[in-house]
Amino acid sequence: MLVCIAEVLTPDEVAYCREVLEATEWVDGKVTAGEQSAKAKFNLQVPEQSPQSRELSELVLKALGRNQTFASAALPLRVYPPLFNRYDEGMRFHAHVDNSIRALPGTGFRIRTDVSSTLFLSDCDEYDGGELVIQDTYGTQSIRLPAGHMVVYPSSSLHSVNPVTRGSRWASFFWTQSAVKDDGQRTLLYNFDMSIIEARKTLPDDHPAVLGLTATYHNLIRQWAEL
Repeated sequence: MLVCIAEVLTPDEVAYCREVLEATEWVDGKVTAGEQSAKAKFNLQVPEQSPQSRELSELVLKALGRNQTFASAALPLRVYPPLFNRYDEGMRFHAHVDNSIRALPGTGFRIRTDVSSTLFLSDCDEYDGGELVIQDTYGTQSIRLPAGHMVVYPSSSLHSVNPVTRGSRWASFFWTQSAVKDDGQRTLLYNFDMSIIEARKTLPDDHPAVLGLTATYHNLIRQWAEL
């Protein structure tokens, strides 16, 4: 399941992220890539343990916490602290699949990567190229979103970033361990939740149909969730 989520960050939050990132150090993006992915990755990244990265990571996590669409699509159990990258002219990331397991820095704790997310921090008119190309059972999709918007998709998907031909593409990226690890089940639950939201627009919350749909939704989560 691929879901595009609008306005995860406010314009003021995007502007603040850009201001902080303008003044910070950038290093080779291969530092967070696995052995095979490192051979395909050509971009820059803010050091994961830098004060700037930690500050902006908290900002993004707070924004995710207030976003109901992300909660519904990802059913997050644990979220890897968001990271920040940029693709300048000529940079790209060849086709790859994200590592299945990620160690949380400084903790020794590991998470399973079920859902990958890219939160765009550059507007589309600031660069050419740089499309996020995602391949999966639903076909191939090319994603370019306005600053503050985000795409979430299964971490099992083969994906790439096309070469940037003008300007610079900045983004935050991270992984989520979902309470429901199967993408097919998450897709069913997301569509179910969207139907409940639509039903509540025309029916009161105490209507038997709404109560029945809501109960079934939560009972499916209870059956499938791994906590």
